[in-house]
Amino acid sequence: MTVEFMRQGRGRALVALATACAALVMSALPSFANPRLVIDVDTLKVYEHQDIFQKWYPASLTKLMTAYTTFRAIKAGQLTLQSPVVMSKNAAAEPPSKMFYKPGQAMTLDSALKMMLVKSANDVAVAIAEAVGGSEQGFIDRMNAEARRIGMTSSHFINPNGLPGKGQYTTARDLAVLAVTLKREFPEYAPYFALEGITTGKKDYANYNMLIGRFDGADGMKTGFICASGFNQVSSAMRSGRRVVSVVLGEESLGARADESARLLQLALTTSGAGKPSLTQIAPYGENRKLVVDVSKQICSKQAAKVRSEGRDEAGRQKPLSPYIREINRPLKLVFAGLIPGSGDSTAKAGNDATGQGDATETAKVPIPVPRPSF
Repeated sequence: MTVEFMRQGRGRALVALATACAALVMSALPSFANPRLVIDVDTLKVYEHQDIFQKWYPASLTKLMTAYTTFRAIKAGQLTLQSPVVMSKNAAAEPPSKMFYKPGQAMTLDSALKMMLVKSANDVAVAIAEAVGGSEQGFIDRMNAEARRIGMTSSHFINPNGLPGKGQYTTARDLAVLAVTLKREFPEYAPYFALEGITTGKKDYANYNMLIGRFDGADGMKTGFICASGFNQVSSAMRSGRRVVSVVLGEESLGARADESARLLQLALTTSGAGKPSLTQIAPYGENRKLVVDVSKQICSKQAAKVRSEGRDEAGRQKPLSPYIREINRPLKLVFAGLIPGSGDSTAKAGNDATGQGDATETAKVPIPVPRPSF
């Protein structure tokens, strides 16, 4: 038996253990499976799918829709990546995860997008919405209009950050539509979803996406968590020219959603699409599609917390068990995202785009092209 074969066998055993732990936590759920799918961006072939029409709380995956609506506004010439985003009282009042900036403090839209997509800052998401839409509600109306336009047939948004509430829902199928549309329509903004981390000059923030820098070919996109939704993740990867996107909803931990996302991406990247259905060919299915599933009692129970605590390493970090996810044995690549100089932060530097050119260890003097960054 070769060493490589032994490693693969051990990896499969660890994945089986992770699956068993997930089943333990989710066993008390009603008759809802965890929605998931993986799709080829260019052909729309779906390699695997499960309950993709079941309504689910998007949590911070909502911020993908916020980003898309913002990119559309930039494309229309309504603002640029250098446009100021000012923290209002309304935005500053949002609950964590947040940047805790004070009303009146300002950042460029470029920095705001980084904070929203890496730190998943709820306050910044609302500030972006107000800057783009004139008001939070005006932006929400745009979000829903854009969702309808691109074919998200079972989604509705009531805020730009994903905090739970009546009327906020989506499906795995719709999130795949959104992710594919982002990849196809705005490839120039792809690096925003692939950042390993950001720094404000005072504090560093790692991306919650445990595949970036760890899974071969991973290049984004977004994670999300609230008790009602469980741990959600939209991921993308590319190898040998093949682009794929996975959607995983309702997992029981950060590690579990990373493991399942890696499994789906690996499947699509190493399997022929012959005979696979197109997303457009999959008819709606599922018995309870009108109900928005709430898994709070399972995800935020003491039992679930115990399982998650047992799945952490010595430093308290969630450990992915997938054989397709490796450790990062180097410092994270951080890009600057902070306040505009003179806006209440003496450490702020001129913003860089998501390429990371001129990182936080330098005095950034590289101008950002308008209206889009040069990647």
